[in-house]
Amino acid sequence: MELSRTPRRITFLVWRDTSHPDGGGSEVYVEHMARWLAARGHQVTICCAAHPNGPADEVCDGVRFRRRGGRLGVYAHGLAYLLSRAGRRTDIVVDVHNGIPFAASLVRRHHLHVLVHHVHREQWQIIYPGVRGRIGWWVESWLAPRLYRRQPYITVSQSSRNDLAGLGIDPDRISVVCNGIDVPHPSRLQPRSATPRICVLGRLVPHKQVEHALQLMARLHPAIPDLRLDVIGSGWWAAELVAAAEALGVSDLVTFHGQVSDAERDALLDASWLMLAPSVKEGWGIAIMEAAARSVPAIAYSSAGGVTESIVDGETGVLVADLEEMVSQCQALLTDTEARLAMGKKARNRAHSFGWRRSAEAFEHLLMDRPDQRLP
Repeated sequence: MELSRTPRRITFLVWRDTSHPDGGGSEVYVEHMARWLAARGHQVTICCAAHPNGPADEVCDGVRFRRRGGRLGVYAHGLAYLLSRAGRRTDIVVDVHNGIPFAASLVRRHHLHVLVHHVHREQWQIIYPGVRGRIGWWVESWLAPRLYRRQPYITVSQSSRNDLAGLGIDPDRISVVCNGIDVPHPSRLQPRSATPRICVLGRLVPHKQVEHALQLMARLHPAIPDLRLDVIGSGWWAAELVAAAEALGVSDLVTFHGQVSDAERDALLDASWLMLAPSVKEGWGIAIMEAAARSVPAIAYSSAGGVTESIVDGETGVLVADLEEMVSQCQALLTDTEARLAMGKKARNRAHSFGWRRSAEAFEHLLMDRPDQRLP
């Protein structure tokens, strides 16, 4: 790999990293970008929250991880780092705005980019009902756009770009760099299940609405008695989901796998006939593309933002309006082998055009070619 012509010192301010118990797709994206930049010769630091799964200081794949603070304390530690001697020597800062901004613009005026996966309008009241949720949404929708009124934004889908523009951010300041995917090779590790299996892949948190998949199982079981559901992933909402499965009488039809290795995840995807993605909102949908790369079509809600771009409706998966339609479309595809396999083939072909290299090159181009896009 050719060394970048002008190596820079780059710092990402991130709430979590992928080894954090609550790490998800946003963190996967950041670390792919960081590893690419490090391999290109840049000095890359990720400042994120401390957690039991990782040391305070660590270097992985050429990227320095600096873990300090907790859920809220990480923001103060991030700003403190920018004010430190090492932080002041940083050439480019990427402030990853995951609902709550680091407010890096308060201590740094130049060479600052804002990375947003998606706008959290719906999630605030789901996770923090009442006053806390209203305050969180005010910070994201009113305060943050004013804090970063001169900075360039990067997001992962046209849908998220539109949502950011709806908050008053000039669309000319918003660039789209889609998520990539680790294209599998070989393309099939395990055979497809002989009996119908569907899966959900992602963090187990309320706004992912895994309960909808459990309700779907309860409704489809009489018509498809051998149908099984694999829930792949972990999160603080797991116990609630186990209780919901028991209440719906589907515990024996559902397997909660928890956090698994990439190889185990791929084997479970290979066994699946369909993926369900009932999330309220996604910036893009890495899990959908991971399934697509293994010829597994997905069903998601058309109101969920970025999934309308990770799924080509009717070709690589299906977009539905509500749970009722998700149930009917799932049943239709499970019982129509020809349509399901054709959809899976198209999904795989499309997924193979979304390699991480293309995304990382575009990301680096934005940072290097126009490192400071502040308006006059």
